[in-house]
Amino acid sequence: MLRTTFTKTSSIRPFRAAFSTTARVMTEGATGSPPKTGGQGDAFQRREKAAEDFAIRAREKEKLMELKRKLAEQQQHLQRLSDHIDEITKDQGGEQN
Repeated sequence: MLRTTFTKTSSIRPFRAAFSTTARVMTEGATGSPPKTGGQGDAFQRREKAAEDFAIRAREKEKLMELKRKLAEQQQHLQRLSDHIDEITKDQGGEQN
């Protein structure tokens, strides 16, 4: 009778470990830390950053060229206005001309 009691008890409540012996494994970057240098992803990230920087510099250069063109147009316009004013005042005569 004692033997049957032990077998019935063990089949009802299976044995479970109180703690786990398996180590917790995380992949690189899963901890939220910045990626380490020297990996394959870093070469891609550096190339991507270089391409973005190049595109930004190209856009800034285009903007500067456009501003220089507008500045030159404004200076030409001011010179034409100044010449026109000089032409009008020259015909008026007087002490200052």
